[in-house]
Amino acid sequence: MIHKISDLSVISVTKEAVHCDVEDEVVILGLKDGVYYGLNPVGAFIWNIIIQEPKTVAEIRDAVLEEYDVSEEVCEKDLVELIAELSDKGLVEVEEN
Repeated sequence: MIHKISDLSVISVTKEAVHCDVEDEVVILGLKDGVYYGLNPVGAFIWNIIIQEPKTVAEIRDAVLEEYDVSEEVCEKDLVELIAELSDKGLVEVEEN
């Protein structure tokens, strides 16, 4: 699926996802497909930001840049890829602003 994800896209967790923290990672159960998905510590950090309340891609990117030593270009690319993958699995919703 092709996604149009921009800095202004608002990302929120769907009601089709249940999660739990396991040490510094997150395990998510997709209720639609019954599959468990694991997120590494950076993915878990991002997940924990968006489960609190919907955030724009720019807000998520800025939080990651503040927390981790990564270039803005790499952060943006990896973040968009993660959001697209989570959206494909029905775990997050992407809304254009």
